[in-house]
Amino acid sequence: LLQSLRSHDQYNTTIYGMDDRYRGIKGQRNVVFMNEEDARQLGFAEGERVDMAAICNDGRERRVTGFVVVIYEIPRGNIAAYYPETNPLVPIDSIGAGSFTPTSKSIPVLVTASRQQENLLLL
Repeated sequence: LLQSLRSHDQYNTTIYGMDDRYRGIKGQRNVVFMNEEDARQLGFAEGERVDMAAICNDGRERRVTGFVVVIYEIPRGNIAAYYPETNPLVPIDSIGAGSFTPTSKSIPVLVTASRQQENLLLL
C-alpha cells in the first residue's frame, strides 16, 4: 500500500530542492521507502530500481518506473514515495469518502524489478 508524501523542501506540488532532510535523501526524488523485511521477502536490495503499478479497475495502466529502493522504518506491507512523482498512480475518480480528496495516501500497488534496470543490465 503506497502512501505519497512531501519532502522537506516542498510546498504542495512545488519542489524547491532535491534534498529531504527529514528522511536523509540527497539529490533525488524517485525513491520508494520500503520496510527491510518486505524488501528482503520481495527480493529487493537497497539501491535497486523498481517499478510500481497501481491496482485499480479503471481500464488504464497506471505505472511509474525507475524508483530507487530506500530501506526505511515503515510498517510492513506499506511503502512511501514522493508526489507529484507518484501522481500517475492515482485514478482521478478514486476519492476519499466524505473528504472527496484524491486517495493519494492509500494506493494499492504492485512493485516489480524495474524495466529500466533490466535494460541497463543488458548493455
